[in-house]
Amino acid sequence: MARPVQYNIYGQTDVKLVKEGPEGYMGEGFFGTSLDKVVGLARKNSIWPLPFATSCCGIEFMATMGSHYDLARFGSERVGFSPRQCDLLMVMGTIAKKMAPVVKQVYLQMAEPRWVLAMGACASSGGIFDTYSVLQGIDQIIPVDVYIPGCPPRPEAVIDGIMKIQDLIGKESLRRRNSDKYKQLMESYGIQ
Repeated sequence: MARPVQYNIYGQTDVKLVKEGPEGYMGEGFFGTSLDKVVGLARKNSIWPLPFATSCCGIEFMATMGSHYDLARFGSERVGFSPRQCDLLMVMGTIAKKMAPVVKQVYLQMAEPRWVLAMGACASSGGIFDTYSVLQGIDQIIPVDVYIPGCPPRPEAVIDGIMKIQDLIGKESLRRRNSDKYKQLMESYGIQ
């Protein structure tokens, strides 16, 4: 949450909204908090998305990256196309069953910690394509953290989805990925 702060520069008083930092103890010239909160703050404000766009949702993502909506404000300016350098897989559009192994391989090539965002009705549930050849949601092959509804979703919805991912990343414990519950989730998808 942002809070108003009054400051004085060159004799002029102004009010500016300042984004809150992590919870902690503040003193004269120092700030103390836990390592989890500092790492969460750094991770959530430096997301490197990997777009996997196959249809019209990719066009909406392009609009979101443009100057009018400017996804770079949220720390997602560097869009990567190498799975080994990215930590957020954004699956957009219709995924055919023949493409499912490719999506899973891209997911597996990403380094931990990694997150997945399913953008649009097709990636989330197969959309209007209830046919034998279309995967009825990518959550059948990889775990999904955030779903963005719409056909195609508006850029505002994409920004909301990114903000939800940021909240999830900021609150995630450093030990979550080593927990038995997380290992069971990965094993349910056939991921070691």
